Amino acid sequence: MKPGTRALGVAESYPGTARVPTVDHTDDADFSTDPSEAGDSDARPESVLCGAVVRADRVVDGLAFETCTVGGDDATDAIDSLYSSLGREDVRYLLVSGIAPAWFNLVDVNRLASDLDRPVLSVSFEDSEGLETALSTHFSGDALDRRLQIYRDAPPRTAVEVNDERVFVRAAGCDEAEAKQVVRAFTPTGGRPEPLRVARMAARAGRQFVGD
Repeated sequence: MKPGTRALGVAESYPGTARVPTVDHTDDADFSTDPSEAGDSDARPESVLCGAVVRADRVVDGLAFETCTVGGDDATDAIDSLYSSLGREDVRYLLVSGIAPAWFNLVDVNRLASDLDRPVLSVSFEDSEGLETALSTHFSGDALDRRLQIYRDAPPRTAVEVNDERVFVRAAGCDEAEAKQVVRAFTPTGGRPEPLRVARMAARAGRQFVGD
């Protein structure tokens, strides 16, 4: 892959006090209560999303921020908006940290790949048995049905070995071989692709700046 090839990494950060463990959910968020019980979205906390444009040679080439609702269903729209706000047609790949950020605010990987006309890779960092049990525990009715539909339609997880570590990738808009190439090209050290590492740091800093 050429050194100037660019990927947009999207990661999140949000506040809390008592972790609710989720599969495919890779940030450090915690909760003392179920945010879905807060009622309308105006009463719920928001997660700070950061998008970091990073070249394959590790040069950071742009940042943008967005928010999505904790326990909501607007993460896909927020990532769409974040990408559009950058105005970067030179971005070749979108990497998203996990598939269920902001407390089960599921990312529709297939829709993003179609909307953005770019390969989209959802990257997670722990092995798992899936999200369906957790979703069924915390949601019901239409809220559960929407999440299950997105989750069941998502591409399968594929293990990728990189720098003696293992990550798990769901890829839409490219085949498995290309997905592995992208992950390895953008992970010069360790097991976290550089666009996601930078986005994660910036999202945390952004959240702290706004006082959450």
